[in-house]
Amino acid sequence: MIRINVVCIGKIKDKYIKEGIAEFSKRLSKYIKLDITELAEEDDNKGIENAINSETERIINAISKKNYSYNILLDLNGKMLSSEEMADKIEKISMTNSEINFIIGGSNGVNDNLRKIVDFRLCFSPMTFPHQLMRLILTEQIYRWISINNNIKYHK
Repeated sequence: MIRINVVCIGKIKDKYIKEGIAEFSKRLSKYIKLDITELAEEDDNKGIENAINSETERIINAISKKNYSYNILLDLNGKMLSSEEMADKIEKISMTNSEINFIIGGSNGVNDNLRKIVDFRLCFSPMTFPHQLMRLILTEQIYRWISINNNIKYHK
């Protein structure tokens, strides 16, 4: 069973988002092991660049502890894929890796240190989404990709 980790900055505050993530996590539990690692959000009163660097360092430390992981950064400058293409990518990754990390940076983004070490950069949309909502969207998409790969009647 493949393990998928969502490594992200900040905590979920809205109840409806927590409930949505919990629902998709429950559905996924038959097919994968899903973990969510919430890292502290940096106060940017010392400057946005300092906040970005500090949060990026936390992310790098979190993913470097997970050996043999394939790292996917959600990035506005990443590659856009359809749900079917991403499902195929997940299937191929799972042939050689037992673990996938999806990384959601903080509201100010991440620095190039992280962009250089990830295996793939994925763009969901050129639009901006709230980070809490993006976590729900990602969790739903993971369920969709797993549904496609397991012939579960969900994706249309």
